[in-house]
Amino acid sequence: MFRFLRPLATHATYTRWLHLLIPLGACSVWLFISPDRPWAPMLFAVPVGLLPGMRLAEGVQARLLLTPEERGDAGAAISPTAAATWADRWRTVLWLEIRLLLTAVAGFATVWLPATTVDLVLMATGSGPSGEWLVRGVEPHWWYALLAPLPVLVLLTVVVATGELVTATARQLLGPSPVQRLTALEERTEQLLERNRIARELHDSIGHALTVAVVQAGAARAAHDPEFTERALTAIEETGRDALDDLERVLRVLRESGAPVGQQPTLAEADRLLDSARGSGAKIDADVSGPLERIPGAVSREGYRILQEALTNVLRHCGAVPVQVRIGVTDGRLELEVTNPLSGTRSKPGSGSGLRGIRERAALLGGRAETGPAGGEWRVHARLPLNGLRAVP
Repeated sequence: MFRFLRPLATHATYTRWLHLLIPLGACSVWLFISPDRPWAPMLFAVPVGLLPGMRLAEGVQARLLLTPEERGDAGAAISPTAAATWADRWRTVLWLEIRLLLTAVAGFATVWLPATTVDLVLMATGSGPSGEWLVRGVEPHWWYALLAPLPVLVLLTVVVATGELVTATARQLLGPSPVQRLTALEERTEQLLERNRIARELHDSIGHALTVAVVQAGAARAAHDPEFTERALTAIEETGRDALDDLERVLRVLRESGAPVGQQPTLAEADRLLDSARGSGAKIDADVSGPLERIPGAVSREGYRILQEALTNVLRHCGAVPVQVRIGVTDGRLELEVTNPLSGTRSKPGSGSGLRGIRERAALLGGRAETGPAGGEWRVHARLPLNGLRAVP
């Protein structure tokens, strides 16, 4: 019993009823002018519904009155936007026609059902009906009082049923079209991918800075050489400043403040990365060939991060060991390889998420990355296509 009465306690039931009664004002004026053409408002709704702005007006009104609980929700079922295609315009026309039909039902129920209750009460008290619409030739009797609540119950049922029906119709006809839903899904996917990329960049940048700082501090303490300690502190300061710049750029993106985002590092700045690793004690033998400044931006940025993560792993797991770095542009792809001996490892290489991030970065660009031991050395080898997401062999 209470389950059937619960909708009567929600404010949405009555805002939906108000939504249905709003067109009665215009329809009543028309019926007063031309009562013999009650179908004219439905005919007039066709050209009105084809106006792009009408979909926006109906969407705003429907979201406000039909689904007030979704107000402010980015994923609301009703989309208050202007019609962008002819399909949206015709859906708006269909919505207006259905709304007018339900308005007629609501208007009829609002006027005649309460009037019927009044007539039943009058007949139960011995008076005649207020009009001749209900009955003719029926004598007043007390038992009509037992029937008086029925029209009210029917009215409440109509209020709830038509409200649910008009809301379901609005969700279908005023909601996002399949194209809009697909666009929103693509935008959401892009946002998630961007945040995932930012998380990887933050891991690489901060991880590299902390690794360099720890290695430099440990080497300076063990060296007992003021000159070496001075160089180590300078390297720690420079690496820390670079990490702070990266952190500030990432935080700007995450805050979505609209502030300009700093330029991300590319392979054109690989010398700075190699010098930082050399300052940590690693013996870097670099072989760079090809025009790095002409590498497409996305490939160059991801290549920089892959190189950064590979060098960070060397410093973290192997310490100051000889490292061979090879960067080249051949046959329409970027070749990046970092190798170091395994003999000096202090911990298991690649036990964290860094190497997985290297492979993910390469895969997102249509390339490949191989990590693991090879001939007594630890090897990171990435191949990234320069022309779009074309898979590389």
